[in-house]
Amino acid sequence: MIRAVIFDLDNTLTDFVKMKDEAILAAADAMIDMGLPLTTEEARSRIYEIYDREGIEYQRVFDQLLRDFYGRVPPAILAAGIIAYRRSRDSILVLYPHVKLTLIELIRRGLGLAVLSDAPSLQAWQRLHHLALQHTFDHVITFDDTGEHKPSPAPFRKAMELLGMDAGELLMVGDWPERDMRGAGALGIRTVFARYGDTFNTKCSGADYEIDDLIELLDIIEELNGEEAPPK
Repeated sequence: MIRAVIFDLDNTLTDFVKMKDEAILAAADAMIDMGLPLTTEEARSRIYEIYDREGIEYQRVFDQLLRDFYGRVPPAILAAGIIAYRRSRDSILVLYPHVKLTLIELIRRGLGLAVLSDAPSLQAWQRLHHLALQHTFDHVITFDDTGEHKPSPAPFRKAMELLGMDAGELLMVGDWPERDMRGAGALGIRTVFARYGDTFNTKCSGADYEIDDLIELLDIIEELNGEEAPPK
């Protein structure tokens, strides 16, 4: 009997990769407009090199870009990058289709909901607030809660502890086979691969189920719980 669903956040509920890339391009163009003597692609490449080195959630990436280039941080150029990034992020960060509908239906059916993210707590909560999901989940577990990234068992065990449920009562929905599917599956949690959020061109996810739209999750739960579909 499935009693709760655990969701990854980025590229499962929202298209984080698209948002990040578009916001970086906007920031690069804004800094160039203020005098940074690089092409857009050169600036983008340098920014991603910093993210590769420091982590995708690194909050001082533009400071580092400018310090590497100038040996200091020109405030006018930095401000342009920050403002352009935030404006672009806020306009692009939206839910995938049918996410809200699916979450509401899961709540209506009495299932528990949790988010399990490798993002730091502040960044995860900022995204949830922006997406108007801050009151949707019973628990939000982030990297800061265990100090370990998926597929370590620690984050999944933390979710099980907070939900008060065994592995057999849970489903894990995520977009990253190496982290979400492998980590959950190792503990006996059934897994659902969000193919719509896949950024690795995955051929074999190793998941128990695969979906192209989050609303398909409702049919999976009906199948596992032996329920009849609710009337339309």
